Amino acid sequence: MNPVASSQFAPNGAASSREFSSFRDPSGFLFWQDGTIYRWINGEYAPTFRKAEDSGLLAKAIDAGLLLPFEACPVAAFAPGGADRTDARVLKPRQLALLTYPYEWSFTQLQDAALTTLDLHLLALDHGMLLKDASAFNIQFVEGKPCLIDHLSFDTLEAHRAWPAYGQFCRHFLAPLLLMAQVDLSLGRMLEIHLDGIPLDLASRLLPRRSQLSPGIQMHLHLHGRMTRKYAGERKRVTARRALSANQYKAIASSLRSLVAKLQPKEQITEWGDYYTDTNYSSSAFDAKKAIVREFVRQAAPRTLWDLGGNNGEMSRAVRDLASEILCVDIDPRAVDANYRQCRAEHITNIVPALADLTNPTPALGFFNRERKALFERSPPDLIMGLALIHHLAIANNLPLPKIAHFFATLAPALIIEFVPKSDAQVGRLLANRPDIFPDYTTSHFEQAFGTHFDIREKREIPESERTVYLLVRKMPR
Repeated sequence: MNPVASSQFAPNGAASSREFSSFRDPSGFLFWQDGTIYRWINGEYAPTFRKAEDSGLLAKAIDAGLLLPFEACPVAAFAPGGADRTDARVLKPRQLALLTYPYEWSFTQLQDAALTTLDLHLLALDHGMLLKDASAFNIQFVEGKPCLIDHLSFDTLEAHRAWPAYGQFCRHFLAPLLLMAQVDLSLGRMLEIHLDGIPLDLASRLLPRRSQLSPGIQMHLHLHGRMTRKYAGERKRVTARRALSANQYKAIASSLRSLVAKLQPKEQITEWGDYYTDTNYSSSAFDAKKAIVREFVRQAAPRTLWDLGGNNGEMSRAVRDLASEILCVDIDPRAVDANYRQCRAEHITNIVPALADLTNPTPALGFFNRERKALFERSPPDLIMGLALIHHLAIANNLPLPKIAHFFATLAPALIIEFVPKSDAQVGRLLANRPDIFPDYTTSHFEQAFGTHFDIREKREIPESERTVYLLVRKMPR
């Protein structure tokens, strides 16, 4: 990850720059120094942060895996952007290489992130504090579990009369989860349009009428949405007449937690959700493919690996011991959810499932298109796997092989890719209801197109199939 703001210089001469996307919270901001990200805590917020420390809240949250671990650093070593050092603090959080955003999560990922947010709020209430922010963007998946990465999200109870993050939680978590549970799994992608969460009145109109029979949904979404719309034009601020007690805060959070925990993803047929039960591999051929892929990954020796078109993560899990961090991306929400659930069940900590369309990948979003990085602008991997993928890109999406080759060459220095010929049943399925306008979709044209950007380190045919797996290494510039 690279700094995205203009460089300043710290007293020790090390290059320092503020993270462009970190500007909304007056309590502090993120900044970079020597390729490491730090968190600056402004002096005004320092007493609140100290209370969270002294009360034991932060230590308990970190021990429970709910909050990203951090180290305290000497303030004198930093001065990002001329920030005021008076009473300021500097934290060095655990560094994260793989970042995903809420609109790239499956139903169960978003549900677990919601429960983590509520658990943090309830833990804070036990320590005389609360969670003042409930943005889904404050959560990342660390060691396979959702974890809060914003250390400035806590505040004292006495500073508020009601839970300030209630509406944000309902927009960022409850609304998309209900839409994914009762309407369509793909509606979680609406968070890509509504970066501050799905408006509750919009979610209310989209949900089926039967949802109004649930007291929890009626209170937290339908009634909440109507009240929000009613007071949207009010010039004066609407506040609680008297401050809520700690028990009342807990009752609201517990009600939300019970509602969220009971939700189930909508049962629906998706195009590739049952791919591995509908493939033409024999069990021995599939085992042989796994062995080939493992050998190629071992040769590439990656630290970070992206499995593109990874479906339910079968191959990612097969090589999980050969890479430190794996991002497994697929377009199918059922497949991504199955992958996450399997990783959770097996306590796999180095695979992050993500939902994305490779032909229309997650773009850069937010203010100046720089608050949320595009999928392929984040930390580049050492190795990419594209297994059972090439025919979907070339046949289903009409992408020429040279463009596909160039695409992969821009992403990583090494590539493991499987070529699936027209004689394969899966390609026949794609061509069943359309004319074959792909005369160049052949093994020789594939090798020619990819040979422009890569050297073929090794290739092996999968027994009992007509498929071939290639290990390719990007050519060095001349």
